[in-house]
Order: sequence, then structure tokens, then C-alpha cells
Amino acid sequence: MAMIIQELNNEVPHIESVNESIDQFLSEENLNKFKSIMRIRQVAAGTHLFWEGEEAEKMYYIISGRVKLRASSERGKDFLLSIKEKGSLIGEFGGFTEKLYYNYRADVEEQTEIGIIHMSDLKKLLYQFGNFAVEFMSWIGWTQRIMQNKLYDFLFLDKQGALASTLIKLTTTHGVKCKDGILLSIELTNKDLGDFIGTTRESVNRLLNGWKREGIVEMYDHKIVIYRMNRLYEICEYSGGVH
Repeated sequence: MAMIIQELNNEVPHIESVNESIDQFLSEENLNKFKSIMRIRQVAAGTHLFWEGEEAEKMYYIISGRVKLRASSERGKDFLLSIKEKGSLIGEFGGFTEKLYYNYRADVEEQTEIGIIHMSDLKKLLYQFGNFAVEFMSWIGWTQRIMQNKLYDFLFLDKQGALASTLIKLTTTHGVKCKDGILLSIELTNKDLGDFIGTTRESVNRLLNGWKREGIVEMYDHKIVIYRMNRLYEICEYSGGVH
């Protein structure tokens, strides 16, 4: 199995796609300005950057490592909103007067190096440099679109369609082209996938096993390889999704 993964990883670079990384929205000059106001910290695995209900006074830029954003329902059900890695910016920006509170938490998945940005310093940058403000707001607009798409999947697709849509979206941030398909380079458990779409680990296991029999996906060393991407799109369309 390890040899297969090595062969897959040596094929073609990551699929080109705009994702949630703010690096892709800021010019080199503005990215350097942004990094100049960061305070670098090392954060241990198993800790939290912030909790639900905490005031959003800071933003967090991931230099290395991985952070999972999770939310809980009133009944205590856990939802996985997003997995953030290098280049991602985490936090809420409510303009210049509104006070915001997080309605999700940030779990540090592995040893992570982050840049902490105080909101007061960020606002100074936005006031001082108009081109930085335009690029920053473009990133905010894009993240809102991504969240709207996730909400659409959750509300209007059945579980099969939501899982198919989730795998398609994961290829834009973690997909590696290989000879016969696309490898998702991130390790995800069936519980992780279930938390993405609001269902159980057992339901995800049944869906994936059915897709394996159809030759749509396969598992190698806890990673998913998608062989029939067009079939995932068809599943989304049958479920009422448009991608």
C-alpha cells in the first residue's frame, strides 16, 4: 500500500484551484504587510485557539499545522465545519464597529505555528492601505460563498449527495492528480466525513463501501482515491445539487 501512495504522490502537482487561503488574495507586498503585524506562537496539539461564545478579538493565520473548526448543536451534536492548514486565516471580521462572538470553536489537530493578529492592528492596515483593504474584502467575500455552499449542501442534499459534494470540494484543497484518478492527500476518518455532513460514521461507511463496489472510490492508507469524479457529480445532481 505504501508503494502505491508513493507512486500516486509522484504523479502530478496539486490541482489548481482557488481555496480559502488568504495568500491567494493578497499581493506579495500586502501579504508582507499583513505578516508584519502578526505575533508568532507555537500551539500544542489537543488545545484550542478559541471556544464558542468567546469574543472575536483576534484572527489566526496558520503558518504550519492543522486546525479543525467545529460547532455543536443545542442537542450536543458535533459538526465539522472546515479543516484549516497552511495559509488559512481563521476568525471573524465584523467591520469597524460591530462586536462579534464565535459560534464555533477551533481545535488544534497537530503541533501548529500560528500568527496572531489583533483586530486593532488589522483595522489600522485597512484604514492605511486601500489596496490591502480591497484584497482583504475579496477574501472575505470568497469565504462567505464557501460557507453558503456548505450550508446549501447540508440543507438541500441528501446524505449521499452531501458526501459526494464534500469529496468534490476536498479535491480543490487536498487533491493530487494520479494516473487513474485523484488522491485526497489528507487523512480523514469516517467520523470526520460524517461530522462534515451531519450523519453517523456508520452511514458514511455504508456509502463508501457502496461506492467502492461501483469503482467510484478506494481507500489506501486511510486516504481516499477518487476514480470516477463524474459519478460524484451525477450523485450531486440527482440529490438536487448544482456544482
